[in-house]
Amino acid sequence: MISPARAVSGLIDPSRMTRDSADASAFLDVERSLTGRRWISRGQGSAASGAEAERVGLALSQRLGLPEILGRVLAARGIGLEEAEGFLTPTLRAALPDPSHLKDMDAAATRIARAVTSGEIIAIFGDYDVDGATSTALLRRFLEAVGGKPRVYIPDRMTEGYGPNAPALLGLKRDGAAICITVDCGITAFAALETASEAGLEMVVIDHHVAEPTLPRAVAVVNPNRLDDDSPHGALAAVGVAFLLVVAVNRALRQAGWYKQQPEPDLLQWLDLVALGTVCDVVPLTGLNRCLVAQGLKVMGQRRNIGMAALADVARMDEAPTAYHLGFLLGPRVNAGGRVGRADLGTRLLSTQDAQEAAALAQELDGFNAERKQIEQGVQDEAMTQVEAHADGPLLVAVGEGWHPGVIGIVAGRLKERFHRPALVIAFDENGIGKGSGRSIAGFALGPAVIAAHQAGLLINGGGHAMAAGFTVERGKLAAFRDFLSERAASWLQGGGQAVPVLSIDGALRPGGATLDLLEVLGRVGPFGVGNPEPRFVFPAARIVAADVVGDSHVRCQIADSDGRRLKAIAFRALETPLGTGLLQARSTPLHIAGHLRIDRWQGAEKVQLLIDDAAIAL
Repeated sequence: MISPARAVSGLIDPSRMTRDSADASAFLDVERSLTGRRWISRGQGSAASGAEAERVGLALSQRLGLPEILGRVLAARGIGLEEAEGFLTPTLRAALPDPSHLKDMDAAATRIARAVTSGEIIAIFGDYDVDGATSTALLRRFLEAVGGKPRVYIPDRMTEGYGPNAPALLGLKRDGAAICITVDCGITAFAALETASEAGLEMVVIDHHVAEPTLPRAVAVVNPNRLDDDSPHGALAAVGVAFLLVVAVNRALRQAGWYKQQPEPDLLQWLDLVALGTVCDVVPLTGLNRCLVAQGLKVMGQRRNIGMAALADVARMDEAPTAYHLGFLLGPRVNAGGRVGRADLGTRLLSTQDAQEAAALAQELDGFNAERKQIEQGVQDEAMTQVEAHADGPLLVAVGEGWHPGVIGIVAGRLKERFHRPALVIAFDENGIGKGSGRSIAGFALGPAVIAAHQAGLLINGGGHAMAAGFTVERGKLAAFRDFLSERAASWLQGGGQAVPVLSIDGALRPGGATLDLLEVLGRVGPFGVGNPEPRFVFPAARIVAADVVGDSHVRCQIADSDGRRLKAIAFRALETPLGTGLLQARSTPLHIAGHLRIDRWQGAEKVQLLIDDAAIAL
C-alpha cells in the first residue's frame, strides 16, 4: 500500500519491500533473479543505507524543498545536506582546480607556450579510442586557435598497436616537429620516448593510466595517477587532463603577452569534446568529471562542433544530448574508425572546420560502425562458447586466432557483464603475438595486475586502470600470464571480493507513478554514468499484459498493476535469454520487474518507457 506522502511520486515505501532491515535483506527478497543477480537497495552497506538513508533523504527533501523521491535518490548516492545544492547545480567555477597542482604541469605549459610563440611545429601523438580522439582534437583546436602549428599522428591499431613507437616519433622529428605531446598514452612507453628524446624530439606526456614507479624520459609527465602525485583528480579521463593542460597553456600565453596581438579563445567552447571523451572512457561521473560532462552537454546542444553535429545526424539523434547518447550513439561511431577503419577518422571528424568533410567522415564512420557490429558478433559468439564451461572460475580468458583486435575490448566487456568475472579476450596473429584487452568488475583492479605481469616479464607490454587494461603477450607465455592473473583474482575472491552479481535498486514504483514529471525531477541527479548511476526502480508483482519480439532480439511488453494502469517496457537483446523467456512466458504469473525509465518519443508524442534490466518471479 502506498502511503499518502508518497502518492504524488508513486513511490512505494521501501520498508515494505523486505522482510528484515534494508541492510540485511535482498530487495523484495530477490536472492536470485532471472539473470542470476541478487537485488539490493542502492547504497546498501554504506553509511547512508537503510533507515539512515530514509532520514537523510527526508531531511534533504524538507530542507531544500525537493520531492521526497529526489531526496532519497541523493541519499542513496551518499549526498548529504552540505553537498546537495552543489551537486544539483554543478559549476566549473567551483569544481575546476588550479592545473598547477599536477606535477610537471607548469613545465609542460611553459614549454608548449614557448613552442607556440616561437612558431615551432608541435606534434600531437594520440590514441585511437574516443578518449584519445577527443584529447587530440581538443589540443589541435586550441593550438590552431592561438596561432600554434600542430601536427596530429594517430597510430594504426593493426600495424602499430597502442601508444608511442620509435619509428613514428622519429618520423615526426624528421618532418620538423620540435616537441611532441602524447595524449591518453605514453606513461609506460619507456623505449620509444628514450629513442625520441635522444634524437632531439622533446616529449610531453599527458596521460591518466596507472603509472609505474619509473617515469618515461620527457620534459614533463603530467598524470594525476603518477605514484608521486597526490592529486585528488585521479579519476579524470585523458581528455580531462588535456583540458587542464589547455587552461595552463592558455594562462602561460596570457602571462607572456601573447594575446596583445590576437584574441584569447573561449576555452569553454570545447567542453563538448571533454564530455564525449569522459563519458566514453567510462570514468566515474562524480566531482570534476560530472561537472565537465554537465557543462559539456550544454555546449554540445548548441551544435557548434560541425563534426560532432554531423555525427549526431547520422546517428539520428534528434533530441537534447545526454550521457546516454554520448556513450551509446556517438562514442561507438568515433571508436569504429580505430577499431575496423582508419585510426585517424575520429580525430579528423572532431577537428574539422569543413561541413562537407564532416558529413563525409560521419557517413564513413557510421558505415564502419555497422561493420564493427558484425565482426564483434562473430568474435563474441566464439568467446562465449569458450568460457561458458569455466564461468565459475576467478578469471575468464578467451583466445582466438585471427580475431579482429578492434573488437576484443567490447567482447571482454560482454563476457564480464554476462558472467560477472574479470574477463580477458586475446587475438593471436600468425606470428604468435597476442593483442589482449580486459574488463574488470568492481573491486578487482585489473590495470595494476596487468602492469605487475609486465614487470614480471610475462608480457611484451601492458597497462590500464582499475576497470580496463590492454596488453601484448607471446603465445609461449600465455599460460603463465593466465595463471598469474588467475591467482590474483582468486586471492581477491577469497579475501571477500564480491563474486555474486548484484543489482542496485533505488525504490519501487507502480506503473501509474512512472510519469514525465518524475523523469524531469530525476534528471536533476544526472548526468548519469559510472559512480553516479541512473536511478533504477522495481515494479513489484507486475502483470505482463502483452509481450512480443521486435527487431532481431528485443522483447517488448506492457506491464500493469492491480489498478489497471499500464507502462510500455522493452528488454534489449533479451531473446533466448532467461530474462526474455520469462517475459514472453509470464502470462498470468506476476513478476517483479526492474529497470530504468526513459522518454519514448514516437510520432511527436512523449511517453514514459521502462528499459528492463532484470525480473524475478513474485513469490
